[in-house]
Amino acid sequence: MTITAKEAAAVLAAAQCCYNKAEVEHAIDRMAKEITRQLGGLDPLLLCVMNGGLIITGGLLLRLDFTLDYDYIHASRYAGKTRGSELNWVSKPHKPIAGRHVLIVDDILDEGITLQELVKYCEKENVASVRTAVLVNKLHDRKSLSHADFIGLTVEDRYVFGYGMDYKGYLRNVPGIYAVDE
Repeated sequence: MTITAKEAAAVLAAAQCCYNKAEVEHAIDRMAKEITRQLGGLDPLLLCVMNGGLIITGGLLLRLDFTLDYDYIHASRYAGKTRGSELNWVSKPHKPIAGRHVLIVDDILDEGITLQELVKYCEKENVASVRTAVLVNKLHDRKSLSHADFIGLTVEDRYVFGYGMDYKGYLRNVPGIYAVDE
């Protein structure tokens, strides 16, 4: 379901701010410190999950002061919709991942189906280790993947957008995390 820019602006105007820009940036700082502690000496490969993981990955990359490699992976269950369906692979990593310590970075852990499939893919490719990082963990009991290794923030079980997360293709660029007005 597509919407217009005017409809997206109305959604933003009615939305509730869950975390402002400063709070999100603080969470990214904290995540980067934890990632540095755990992966700093391992020459990890960061895999950005497109499109939602772009902003959080960029924020982390600027804060990780150690040698690392970067690539992206693109698989989605949403394709501009608010409900997930079948996993659609758009692009697998371009760099070899076998034997590497991999960190998959995504925007949100909701049901965890996509992230779980990405972890399974990495394991099938015989990585040395695979860890996951998400900016937001949504609190509910419908998860396939119960946790991420690195979590920035938590939100209630509401539809959220901003900092890479979209609402029907719009609002990824909002500098904060907002919940759609129900």
